[in-house]
Amino acid sequence: MKKSHLGIGVGLAALAAAAWVGYRWRTSGFAWDKFKGSLSNLDWRWMAAALALILVTYFGRALRWEVMLRPLREGILNPAGLWDIFSATAIGFTAVVLFGRAGEPVRPYLIAKKQGVPFSSQIAAWVVERILDLLMVLLIFGVALTQVSHSTLQPGPRMRLVLQASGYAAGLAGAVSLTLLVALRQFRGRVQQRLTGALSFLPERFSGRIGGFLATFEEGMQSTRSAWFAFLLLLYTVLEWVLIAGAFWCVLQAFPDTRGLGLTEVVILLGFVCFGSVLQLPGVGGGMQIAAALVLTEFFGLTLESATGIAVVLWLVTFVAIVPVGLILAFHEGVQWRNLRHLDTSVEGRT
Repeated sequence: MKKSHLGIGVGLAALAAAAWVGYRWRTSGFAWDKFKGSLSNLDWRWMAAALALILVTYFGRALRWEVMLRPLREGILNPAGLWDIFSATAIGFTAVVLFGRAGEPVRPYLIAKKQGVPFSSQIAAWVVERILDLLMVLLIFGVALTQVSHSTLQPGPRMRLVLQASGYAAGLAGAVSLTLLVALRQFRGRVQQRLTGALSFLPERFSGRIGGFLATFEEGMQSTRSAWFAFLLLLYTVLEWVLIAGAFWCVLQAFPDTRGLGLTEVVILLGFVCFGSVLQLPGVGGGMQIAAALVLTEFFGLTLESATGIAVVLWLVTFVAIVPVGLILAFHEGVQWRNLRHLDTSVEGRT
């Protein structure tokens, strides 16, 4: 299958899923009283457990990022502590909720500023983190597809196109991610010199800036070349996603309609939701709510009202819950949100 055909298939599948949700809303006579009823019967003890697990995952992300900072700390007086990294992480994810994908650079920018290292080195750390998370998402999604095919769940014909396109997309994305991770791990020495040499035709001021960026980017990749650091990165990534799966399970336990679902069903839902979360809109989300509603209705037979309530709660718990923490920390540190839209990426040290 050609990449262009694959992209078209995935795009059509996403549009079909969104159109399906809109169609069901219109034709089924969406009962808002049932929707409110599904939310009023929540078990708040399970919700509290889910929120606690999700907040711990952000601390885990800070631990993982601290591992990537270790090779850069030599010679730095008073390096940023774990709390500073957690604070930047909370504020950074809050920026993603508020600004969408445009808020992604906020976290590496704040960490670079607190740590006193070049911004480009933290962009490298962000790339490594994204690849690790993507590989875990693809692994979970692959397991979910396997579980669907070997379970008693029988997706209808409307889901077959989605499953086929998603399977191809997951396989391609996994191969690209692994290739990129290996390539970045070898990003040093001759590779960097060849890239710099290939850009020598540019004016000196541009080639100098690009060369400096590549050099500091290479510094940010140092943690992937240590076997011990690579092991820690993988360990923290696995533990983080175990906690996320636990949070999903707690949310499902909080709803009467999904309280009987087991580990297999949780993995299926988590796989599809994580794969759908690639599409996000500022402050709204998007793909994960559609994926959750689609799986809960088509696979598990829930009503649209109940599935919509669970999808909204999952979005609030896993995506929006960090916002109050991020806003409080940003206020405490005097962060100006309007300035985060125009970052000064020439960070070379503390200010």
